[in-house]
This record gives sequence, C-alpha cells and structure tokens, in this order.
Amino acid sequence: QVQLEESGGGLVQPGGSLRLSCVASGIIFTINTMGWYRQAPGKERELVATITRSGTTNYADSVKGRFTISRDNAKNTAYLQMNSLKPEDTCVYYCHIKDSLGRAYWGQGTQVTVSS
Repeated sequence: QVQLEESGGGLVQPGGSLRLSCVASGIIFTINTMGWYRQAPGKERELVATITRSGTTNYADSVKGRFTISRDNAKNTAYLQMNSLKPEDTCVYYCHIKDSLGRAYWGQGTQVTVSS
C-alpha cells in the first residue's frame, strides 16, 4: 500500500521559513513526478510546485522566487523549502506523486499557517 507521509508544517510569522518533507513508502514502480499542492478553506486545490525524476521543476507564479522544490530519489522523498512566507500562503499543503504507470497518490496534508 502506497503511503505519503508529510511533515514540517506549522505556524510561522510573515517573512519566515518552513521546510516541508514528503516520504513515499510502499512504492513498487518508479516515481516520475513529485509535487506539492495547497488548498485554502473554501477554495480549490492548486498547484504549488512539481519536480520530475530528472530534476525539472515547475512553480506556480505566486511562489516563484520564494519556494524551492527538491527531491531525493534514493529516499523517495520530496522537499519544499518555503521562504518569505506571506499570510496568503496559509493553506493545507498536500504531497502528490505519480508513478511510471501514471498512477497518482496524495498525502493527507499538513497545515501551514502564516500569521503574526
């Protein structure tokens, strides 16, 4: 059974930083794409960033220059370094992966709150 375990969320002041981690377990096939999405109350889930196995990245315009996605293929782990956080970054952040057969999996989400 595939499981994604997210960690690193919490409360931070505006301008602060957090680093999210996502560890995938139970994976049989190669993980192609790893990514982070987020969802605020009453809003649709939106893309934050994705990274391919070879390291090609893609970011939402709202986080470019502030967030950095990375991954460790040997550990089936993805990271999201979030700097210069703003109150509007307050969301539940979800890890997402897609394997070589095209199957997609979601984590349970981790809350990030940016507030003074």
